[in-house]
Amino acid sequence: MHGDEIQKLALKVALSLPETTLSQPFGVGCDVVKVMDKVFLLSTQYQQQLLVNLKCDPIYADELKALYPSIRAGYHMNKKHWISVYEGEHIDALLIEDLVKDSYALVVKKIGKVERLRIQLLR
Repeated sequence: MHGDEIQKLALKVALSLPETTLSQPFGVGCDVVKVMDKVFLLSTQYQQQLLVNLKCDPIYADELKALYPSIRAGYHMNKKHWISVYEGEHIDALLIEDLVKDSYALVVKKIGKVERLRIQLLR
């Protein structure tokens, strides 16, 4: 997938999930998606390459980075808990959808009980 396709799909999937919001707190060209004020997706550009940053389990992140050359440690994020997905021939829509949903689930798991219950009811 190309970088613009990855970003569009990631944003579409992210914004279809309950209680998500889109903002640009870092300016135009850097979309941030949050669930209950917690970031789980950041879509931007680095060195003329479009990318999507997603929260990821550290063990799974290591596996992904070993399998996919276009998945790297999160640009400008905690390198242990975030990955950056760049365009690449082995990156497909199903992978992007799964990574976005996993990122969302990781963040939801860390928010308060009342907020988690609200999200479960909205699903």
